[in-house]
Amino acid sequence: MLGMPARAAEPVDDAFSPSGVAHAADIVLERALDVRLRQSRAVDPVFAQDLAGRLAALIEHGGKRLRTAFAHCGWQAAGGSGDPTAVLHTGAALELLQACALVHDDVMDESSHRRGAPSMHVELARQHWAAGMHGSARSFGTSAAVLAGDLALAWADDVLTETALNTPHGARLHAEWRAMRTEMVAGQYRDLYAQAARSSGVDEALEIAVLKSAQYTVARPLALGATLAGADDDVLDALRTAGRCAGLAFQLRDDLVGAFGVPARTGKPADDDLRSRKLTYLLAVALRLADAAGDGDAAAALAPDADSGSAHAVERMRAALRRTGARDLVEAKIEELAGLSLRHFERTGAPPAARREFEALVRRATGLDPRHAEEVA
Repeated sequence: MLGMPARAAEPVDDAFSPSGVAHAADIVLERALDVRLRQSRAVDPVFAQDLAGRLAALIEHGGKRLRTAFAHCGWQAAGGSGDPTAVLHTGAALELLQACALVHDDVMDESSHRRGAPSMHVELARQHWAAGMHGSARSFGTSAAVLAGDLALAWADDVLTETALNTPHGARLHAEWRAMRTEMVAGQYRDLYAQAARSSGVDEALEIAVLKSAQYTVARPLALGATLAGADDDVLDALRTAGRCAGLAFQLRDDLVGAFGVPARTGKPADDDLRSRKLTYLLAVALRLADAAGDGDAAAALAPDADSGSAHAVERMRAALRRTGARDLVEAKIEELAGLSLRHFERTGAPPAARREFEALVRRATGLDPRHAEEVA
């Protein structure tokens, strides 16, 4: 069992450096995965090689550790100092939860690539085909990937629970975690529901974005970190509000990357959202603008029931997103939300260095830092 380590996590190079936090988090995460892989091999070698090993590789070879960095920001904002071990273990749990979300999301969206490599369900389907196994390779890949996502969630819960048991704030930490898990599943379901119902409302798109991404990407990680420092309700309220603003801006950037990103830079296709007509704020705003301007061609291209299977249809959608002004509007909304997030973060009374760290993370996550443009899909 992992538990808390006998010795503290290796120190962060710079207490307010996102890169230092990411490096320390990687060390903790690697140790956690080593324990889980040993346990998996003891249970069953086939399961360990096909599922546990692939899952560990996905987690280790990709990701920006943004959620860990935001948890560290929350801890610092609430007065946290000294040994960051509990924060880093909480970050490891967040990265494992993120792996669950990615694997399941790729299955639901039928995405072929993730982080520059075949998605989990695609890789497992190829294994089935290459081995000449019986039955449908696609069905096998999908079913096995669902199990891999479930395994990631189980690992995440294990790490978080072990952390909670070793901190005086464990009950509050676990309550925050439970709320986050439910919000994430609710957001995924609302996403599926909106596609099936052919929804196109702006308000609904924002509700889904908050539930599916904003909460568990920024708001809850900030609150988890702050809880470890014993934050009071006022600080937690300010952090959650700051996190919802930054997290929503993060999702709006992801929507833009999903429509206009360069696959060689993002590591995933740039047309999945358009082909599936996923309800995003970008698409909903474009439809509203097209209707207001009487642009029938744009409205027809973006309509929930329009054909989007061909490359030509996808290009028509992209052209409509530009022509209606939706792309520019979403860019402006991202900047507005990022600014709001920084102002709410200041309400915590966080020290200047923590505010600088948070601002750097927000700019990176939302694509406002040109050095990280289109990297946060």
